[in-house]
Order: sequence, then structure tokens, then C-alpha cells
Amino acid sequence: MTTPLDGDALRASLPGWARLDIVASTGSTNADLLAAAAAGAPDRTVLVAEHQQSGRGRLARTWESPPGSGLTFSVLFRPDGVGPARFGWLPLLAGLALADAVRGYAGGACGLKWPNDLLLGGRKAAGVLAEVAGPGAVVVGIGLNVTAAPPGQPDATSLAEHAHPAPGRADVLVAILRRLDERERAWCESGGDPDAHRLRTDYRAACRTLGSPVRITLPGGEVLDGIAEDVDGDGRLLLVEHGGRRRAVAAGDVTHVRAAPA
Repeated sequence: MTTPLDGDALRASLPGWARLDIVASTGSTNADLLAAAAAGAPDRTVLVAEHQQSGRGRLARTWESPPGSGLTFSVLFRPDGVGPARFGWLPLLAGLALADAVRGYAGGACGLKWPNDLLLGGRKAAGVLAEVAGPGAVVVGIGLNVTAAPPGQPDATSLAEHAHPAPGRADVLVAILRRLDERERAWCESGGDPDAHRLRTDYRAACRTLGSPVRITLPGGEVLDGIAEDVDGDGRLLLVEHGGRRRAVAAGDVTHVRAAPA
């Protein structure tokens, strides 16, 4: 039987967060925090759900997790001193903080697929969804498979498959939020500069997409093939197409990124 998360213990371990609430079940923690942001919720508000019934990923995809098997939570940021033009780095920063934390349990099995999917042993273990919550506010949602992956998804994995012994969910949540707090504060201190505090350097090191042949499908159906060369100052993926042309693509403009067929 899965041990429920203890809100009092988590709040005591995470003094840097303004508010942390745990609910037994909700449709979407992101949707709930978007509403809370509109009502004036403060920076660094956290909402955790033991079970998320209608979790969302990028491009309206669903995020499913058996009750008690993972972590589904969202955080509200109101980045002080960072202009909206820099907000594209916030989901990448969150993915990197997630990798920072999980690497402590899974070691070299951990990496990122651009923009912010967490891979363990090459399979997806977590995803990040960032949504603008009004002027100067962003809600970042994270879903991580901890003890089990969703059934019927062979490309998914869980932290328990790669960490021995498997960590408890509370310990993992504390580790993620601490790293997210550190990364976001450093980013704000630099005015959102991705080259300060090693943000872009560390992201490059963690991202398994860079240097690989990829096939990118755009929403209109256009397909791009090439080598994922780098990420630019706005967090866009720099693709070198087969003819040598360089092209920058933003996460919001992409339907799928896949390894290019051999």
C-alpha cells in the first residue's frame, strides 16, 4: 500500500515555498493553479495531487499515472525581474531541475529529451507542462512515474526501475522542489539570462537530443529532418537540416520530436 504524502512534513522540509497543499484527487493541478493565480495566489505556490484524473501534457496530450504510483504537482512562479520574452526558458529550467534531482537516485540513466521530457534508460519517466497564468506568471506542472509506469505504455518507465532501493515519493518531491527553487532563483537573479549560473551549459550536458539525428513534425504537417545542434538563447532547438540550412524551432511550434529513422 502506498504511503500518503504528509503535508506538514513536506512544508517543514521546504521553507522556501510560500504555500504547499496536497489534495487526494483533482482533474488537473495545472488547471487548479491557473485559477488560483487569477485569484492572486503568491509566487511559489505548490499544489500536489495524490491522483490526477485529467492530467495534461504538451499539445493537450494526457498524462496518466495510477493513484499513488507517482508524483503529480504544479508550481506557480511569478518570476521577479524576468521579462516575458525570457519565459521560454522556464519549462527547460524545470526539466533540468527535475533531472538534477532524479540523477541523485538513477545516476547515468537520467537525461532530457528536448524540451523537457525526463528519460531514464531511454524511456520517458516524466514530463513538464508550462502554461502562462496571466501577466508575469507561469504555472509549471510536473508528472513523474516513481513506483510504476502507466500500464500499456512500453515506452514509459519509472524511477523504481532504475534506482535501488527505490526512493519514497516524499523524498523525491523534496529533492525536486529544492532543485527547482535553486534553479529558478538563480535564473531570476540573472534577469533570465540562460548563460548565467551555467543554465544553458548544464541543459546542454543533460539533453540527449543534442547531437542526434531527429525528425520534427510541425502542427501543419511539415516534417523537418536534420541534426539537433544546440539550444539558443530563447530555448529553441537549433536544427541543421540535411541541406545545411539552420533552423530554430520553439517547443510550442512542434508536434513531435523523434529520433530520425535509420
